[in-house]
Amino acid sequence: MGTEYRLPVYRVELVREKSLKSQVRTISAPVEVASVFEKLHANTDRESLVVLCLDTKHGVRAINTVSIGDLSSAIVSPREVFKPAILANSANIILIHNHPSGDPSPSREDIQITRRIAECGRLLDIELLDHVVVADSGYVSLKERGLL
Repeated sequence: MGTEYRLPVYRVELVREKSLKSQVRTISAPVEVASVFEKLHANTDRESLVVLCLDTKHGVRAINTVSIGDLSSAIVSPREVFKPAILANSANIILIHNHPSGDPSPSREDIQITRRIAECGRLLDIELLDHVVVADSGYVSLKERGLL
């Protein structure tokens, strides 16, 4: 018959690392998104990208730090953004990242990746509701600015 091979068989799981105390249970405004990010990545000196995985009523199912970059960028892959969303059985997601420079204005790259993630989400039937950029001087919602 021939040589036998051992094929890997895996079980895929979502594992809870920890939990955060928060006044926010469901997301209804960008200020709540910024609040969640601050609890997770307060005073960080590098860009961090976080995905909030939400249920159909915008309740937070999971929070995942997708990428931690350097002073001015973080690598963003749609695959890594949607992996926790799929595992958490999410209906919607919200992206959040910080600008250590202190200016929350979205860059051209921020806008491009937001549109790419939204397009990928449509294919997966997981809607990108917003992308919020957080900085010392406040936050910017790309949805409120009409950039999503």
